[in-house]
Amino acid sequence: MAKDVPATGFFQRLLPDYLAVLVVERGLATHTVASYRRDLESFGRWLAARRIDAQECERAHLRRYITDLRGRGLSARSAARALAALRGVFRYLLERGITTEDPTLELESPRLMRALPHFLSGEEVDALLAAPDSTKLLGLRDRAMLETLYATGVRVSELVSLTLGQLRLDPGYVKVWGKGGKERIVPVGSRAREWLARYLESARPTLTKKHQDAVFLTVRGGGMTRQCFWQLVKRYGRTGGVATHLSPHVLRHSFATHLLERGADLRAVQAMLGHADISTTEIYTHITRERLRALYDSKHPRA
Repeated sequence: MAKDVPATGFFQRLLPDYLAVLVVERGLATHTVASYRRDLESFGRWLAARRIDAQECERAHLRRYITDLRGRGLSARSAARALAALRGVFRYLLERGITTEDPTLELESPRLMRALPHFLSGEEVDALLAAPDSTKLLGLRDRAMLETLYATGVRVSELVSLTLGQLRLDPGYVKVWGKGGKERIVPVGSRAREWLARYLESARPTLTKKHQDAVFLTVRGGGMTRQCFWQLVKRYGRTGGVATHLSPHVLRHSFATHLLERGADLRAVQAMLGHADISTTEIYTHITRERLRALYDSKHPRA
């Protein structure tokens, strides 16, 4: 399908309003909404190329569309995300009486092979956390960020958007607003609190160049960005000799896995991670079972 085929007039009129709903009413992150926009604009062009009116779209059309996506080499995960975007927009049309049926009902998502999340060993975590030079201004900031990330398991977007008002170092917790604007309280361990206190006392006042409520600041005095912190994590991984593919999310996975390995309650871990569905958290139990089996096989004399 040619990329220069415009989306249908219907989609062109509807899409801005729907995306605004995702931002204002549902509190979705900017990058998530941008992904939805791309997926829906692609679908609009697909409809236009086939002269199909979006208001008359049927389940068979959607099946053909998903099949076409897979035929163009799109992964099952990306095709499933595109279908999720379509489910949302057709539900929106139905709720507002623009359509009388939802063609996405009973439409199966492309099957996904659910990969187990990657995580670090305790030794790798120690090496990564020790990689920043905490005698330097930015090194102290980075150590505090890494310690906070591993201590709380928050998403990187939640970490970089932390404000001073969300920190409660004395009782030892942080208030986080996650997906959909949902609030949760996450404990902060003593080591992370110590590094945060050092950063707030010794480094942050020097970095502050204007009124800025963000906890973690760049050298220019603005709030840290996801992209910048992502690069810092990768750099410190190399410095610390952590050979694995590293990202902030790997520390989140490590947080959850290490808690469960040490006997933490699954529901408590779900609450700290901010998972709406416990089935999302249960994937970490698969990891701990695999590790237990590997330990048994390597240590038991009759394994």
